[in-house]
Amino acid sequence: MSAGNMRVCVRMLGHNLEAACTEASRDQMSIIELPLSDPPLCFSCCPLKGDILVGCNNKLILFCLKHLIVSQGLTALDFERSLILHTENVTPAEVAFCAEYVAVTTELEVLILKLEAGESVAGYSGQHAHRSLIPEKLIHEGVKEEADSNLPLESDDFVICQQPVELLGEECRQCGISVTLESTGLVSAEPHFQMQYILYRRFAPDLSSFIFSAEDARLHSLQLLPLYETGNSVTADGGNSATPKLLSLFCFFSLPHVGYLYTVGNLLELISTYQYSEKSQQAVLTPQFLHVITSNNLQCFTVRCSAAAARDEDPYIDTTLKACPPVSLGVCALRMQLFIGLKALSHFKNHVIVLTKADTEDVTERKKPSRRLLSRKTDVKSMDSEPGWNLYIVNTTSTLTLYREMVEYSKTYENVRTESCIHLLSEAHLLVRTALMDPDLKESEEKEDLLAAFRESCALLGDCYSRFNTKDFHLALPYYKMSGLSMAEVLKRVDSALEDKPQKHGKGFIFYLHHSLYEDLNEELSKELAAKVLQIFHLAEPNQMPHVICSPCTKNVCPKMAMEYLQQAEMLVPSVVVTLAKASMALKMGDQDGCKKELDRYAEMMLVCGFIVEPRLLRQQIKGQITPTELAVHLKETRPGFLVASLLALHENNKIELEEADSYIKMLSCNDEDAVPQLLVDFWEALLVACSNEEVVQELHFKLATQYIWRLSKKKLPDTKPLKSAEDLINSCGHYELIFPWVTFMTLLAPHSDQDFSEDLLKLQSLLCGPSFNIPSILPFVETLPEDTVTGLSIHVLCSTRLGQYETTIDQLLERCPEAIMPYAQHELKDDRQALWWNKLLPELCKRTRHAGDNSSILLSSLKETLSVIAMELELRDFLNVLPEDGNAAFFLPHLLQCSRRRLAT
Repeated sequence: MSAGNMRVCVRMLGHNLEAACTEASRDQMSIIELPLSDPPLCFSCCPLKGDILVGCNNKLILFCLKHLIVSQGLTALDFERSLILHTENVTPAEVAFCAEYVAVTTELEVLILKLEAGESVAGYSGQHAHRSLIPEKLIHEGVKEEADSNLPLESDDFVICQQPVELLGEECRQCGISVTLESTGLVSAEPHFQMQYILYRRFAPDLSSFIFSAEDARLHSLQLLPLYETGNSVTADGGNSATPKLLSLFCFFSLPHVGYLYTVGNLLELISTYQYSEKSQQAVLTPQFLHVITSNNLQCFTVRCSAAAARDEDPYIDTTLKACPPVSLGVCALRMQLFIGLKALSHFKNHVIVLTKADTEDVTERKKPSRRLLSRKTDVKSMDSEPGWNLYIVNTTSTLTLYREMVEYSKTYENVRTESCIHLLSEAHLLVRTALMDPDLKESEEKEDLLAAFRESCALLGDCYSRFNTKDFHLALPYYKMSGLSMAEVLKRVDSALEDKPQKHGKGFIFYLHHSLYEDLNEELSKELAAKVLQIFHLAEPNQMPHVICSPCTKNVCPKMAMEYLQQAEMLVPSVVVTLAKASMALKMGDQDGCKKELDRYAEMMLVCGFIVEPRLLRQQIKGQITPTELAVHLKETRPGFLVASLLALHENNKIELEEADSYIKMLSCNDEDAVPQLLVDFWEALLVACSNEEVVQELHFKLATQYIWRLSKKKLPDTKPLKSAEDLINSCGHYELIFPWVTFMTLLAPHSDQDFSEDLLKLQSLLCGPSFNIPSILPFVETLPEDTVTGLSIHVLCSTRLGQYETTIDQLLERCPEAIMPYAQHELKDDRQALWWNKLLPELCKRTRHAGDNSSILLSSLKETLSVIAMELELRDFLNVLPEDGNAAFFLPHLLQCSRRRLAT
């Protein structure tokens, strides 16, 4: 290092970082030494962060990778010994570490833990969901303590075989392996680690013969495989290692004759069990395949990792929108290649690397029988350099090539073994899905080919589920949706497949058509294809005929043909929906008398129920916009009340939202955007009568009040005759209250020219008199009503009164409509507001009477009546105190006499 031109730089972790980052060291290879107090037995490197886990006798040591900034633009890699996991009486054979998950195996035991950064919590309990699918018989009894200390576990005369067991979650604490965490990080700010148990499993040795060795029963090939979210790259970026977002994590381990694949991320589940035809020596798990070597064979199996990861990534994967082959799909052995003397196996992308030794009679492979089956110690043996070793790199078949081979092979089972055909196509689909989940896959021609293959595989699976009568026939719908095929293309595919096969359509295809027609797709079938759809349902499900005809997809169907099918359906399953559909078809043929005849067959309430069952008879959604049907336009012209009742029923049954109904009625009435048609006002009034939702009630209050005000201010008459009068609404709806007497009195004072708008005025006054109306919400609109008219003044005064502004209201009435002051005072100035008679009304009347002009008689009459009321309510002394000081005593004497007589009488 001192010479500056050494090709290798060796340093110990945490030391001499400056020398490692000098200008001369940029061409050097850096080696970092990790000192250990105990000899290492195995190790694992985290593929996400680069942390290293080293397995030693009775302990696991975690070294965390650090990216240290030495100077500006210059970083160095280093490690820090962060954590030691002390495991009593455990000598690890293999360890695996990924995304804070730790897996360790001995000869016959597997333990999976999860490390989490955070404060230490006593009695911490994990929250993972656990589900196990164990094919073989495992005894789930509580694991007893290790054998009594007086009885040794190992003996020359006995073989002690414990029972197989599987424990999940916190039950793993009963496994007999004690794990203690010791934090050794040097940075005080680093969080403490806490541990969560995931899985413990112990296997029993194969006792098929009395003479066997530990090699015949030992676990091997422990591996943690991560899958990342689609689009997350795992490549380095700008010199810093990018950390992809983990989607799913899988754990694999194997016995000589059987392998086990678990998902251990969001859900703990045994997803696959692999049975080998020969004793395995090593296995390597990849996202697409499981590669296994025996003494002379390289075997390849399918895996289900992408199926599990797809469900973690997309919560809608198993709905009518999307689908994916199940995780529990049977495992397939893809191919087997012969090698002589296979010894080791590795994998990189689409390459399999195998190491062989030609001499199969190598004496070093022969071992004496051993009975130390339950020891957690692992034998470490060395291999001398010998001739006959060979290294092979095998290119696996590309995804697209293998996909096409599997699709072609599946055709041999199309008409023989349905499940086998679906299984092969599902395998091909998963191959492509896995390739598309590769985070290193960039936008390229290869990705486009994979996407095309993915869509093709979905279409092929949709074909299978649509034709074959399997229990999962409903999957035809999501697979066809994922294929990107239009309904017309699907119809043509199915017709071409059945061209030479006189058989009826499968349940899956009917299910697909049924849902597609209900979903209001933005697709119009041709006249021929629409007729084909009607023919299919006429034979398969005639009761669905009206629903098929109401779909926008069959808009181009021949009305005459549709009427014939409906008449036949009515003979089989008569219903009000069929009758309404026939009325709709009669209108399309220009037969209004026929439409009226059909509508007259049922009472209107029964017809309303028919619209609830099939709302598309009244409105259809085309390209995201709701439009009225010809039947709705006809009802608007001939039976508007029935149409409003039908729309009200649709809203009350959550078939149409209030905003949708508003735009629908405006479109139906063909009015200007600013003008609100009377039919919409009729709908709001009917909905207010029936509605109990307070939020909707307040919205309707606002809509109706502002519309009434707009008509009154603009002197606009309704475009059609209202369905309900003010009296009808007051008698049927609690939100329309009886109008206050003083308001009615003021209304009668209005000139005859305002009588044409009396209904809107009465409805508005009745609405404002209701106790639940939110007056402040409409005050800006009330300002548009002039106060110089009696009708406008009545609304202003009514709003002020409802807001509690009584003194302001008295001034308004005395100024603009003194005739109404007494009816107003007698109705409003009561109880806690009674003092306004002598504190506000009397002084105002006295003042205005002195300077009265044309209204002198009205004011004088009001003053006399006010004095009469005050004389009856106040004591004589109080009465004298409220009289004006400069008044004429003779004028007040009759009222004084009345007050004194009342007092003498009592």
